[in-house]
Amino acid sequence: MYAISLGDDAELRPLEPWHAEEFLANLDRGREFIGEFIPFGSKAVDVESARETLQRYARMRADDTGGYHGIWLDGKLVGGVLTLNFDAAQGNAEVGCWLEPAATGRGLITRAMRVLIDWVIEERGIHRVEWIAAAGNTNSLNVARRLGMTRDGVHRQAHLYGGTRHDLEVWSVLAPEWREARARAAHSDH
Repeated sequence: MYAISLGDDAELRPLEPWHAEEFLANLDRGREFIGEFIPFGSKAVDVESARETLQRYARMRADDTGGYHGIWLDGKLVGGVLTLNFDAAQGNAEVGCWLEPAATGRGLITRAMRVLIDWVIEERGIHRVEWIAAAGNTNSLNVARRLGMTRDGVHRQAHLYGGTRHDLEVWSVLAPEWREARARAAHSDH
């Protein structure tokens, strides 16, 4: 399987059902932080349910509708990036992420997401990549900004979670915009 270096002893790798124990430990270390705005991982409460969650995403990858990719830092799973609502025929995909608190502030999600977005656009031919986050989730929204996404709008009070209705911000980047930004970044590196 692949392992893509993210620098600083971090790598991006496929997250498979056989990683269930590591995935559960990652969620347990960050459950409160990760679950502040979304119920990500809330059904993975033991090794078997963690394996079922990863198996569901393995099926999605096989069906070409989504997938999980883990971020390992110093050999330990600390978070990941994912695709969902992946529709190659229409050229649309949604991306998301999770990270345990101890791994924040290192740029891991931004670096991993650049790899993922490059892949969905250049390898898979996706035209529109979407990012959806609760309006209060400033960490997530800051990643969308760093990735050069455009804020498309707000679904007001569209997400009921934790007994509170949250606005959802929708951000996106189109393939030509992504390529242009990557070319500018590559040119400025020289």
